[in-house]
Amino acid sequence: MARPISLAGLFLCVAGLLASGLSHGAGLQAEMVDQQGKPLVGAVLTLQGGAAPAGISLKADMDQRDKQYVPHVLAVHTGTQVKFPNSDNIRHQVYSFSQPKRFELRLYEGTPSDPVLFDKPGVVVLGCNIHDWMLGYIYVTDDPWFATSNDSGQIALDKLPAGHYRVTLWHPQVADMQPQASGEIDVPATGLKQRFSLTIQPLSPDTPSAPAPSAFGDAFNKAISQPAQ
Repeated sequence: MARPISLAGLFLCVAGLLASGLSHGAGLQAEMVDQQGKPLVGAVLTLQGGAAPAGISLKADMDQRDKQYVPHVLAVHTGTQVKFPNSDNIRHQVYSFSQPKRFELRLYEGTPSDPVLFDKPGVVVLGCNIHDWMLGYIYVTDDPWFATSNDSGQIALDKLPAGHYRVTLWHPQVADMQPQASGEIDVPATGLKQRFSLTIQPLSPDTPSAPAPSAFGDAFNKAISQPAQ
């Protein structure tokens, strides 16, 4: 004959099921689009509030392939050390004059032995002294939850706990390169699917595959005026 469960045992069982549901059921599936409803690649979404993640990786890579920065947009938490491997068979010289991080990696091949520490929040615009059209962006944030949209404009924060969050959005083509406040959301224990829209400045249809040398200067001038995040 089965032994009856005590009230204390029943309470622990229910609490365990609820905790399991909260830890596995929550999350955010975000769709990033522009003002025309088209998928937005390389858009950054950050969330402030709720429970912080158990651990935030403070290491990342910004590669150089086919004379391009890969990824084009990298989002990292403040205090992250970023390596800049060069996967091309030619040398690159990485630099930035952006206020959150001014640095230069002189002409090199392979991977520099020492990573670069990004210890202040804000937008860092990357250039290459050898290839003027190479532009990359590192978005450094204090917010505990962040991600960058993929080629389909999708973002998945699967481990995001249920809670109340304030949303910030960013993309290299937003006006003056300023982060955009996007209201607040409540993520239930069952998770949330939501579309976020950003108004961006369209690229000129005759933009060459290798932009003019002023491309870095234009991006830098926008980034240097933006406040720390």
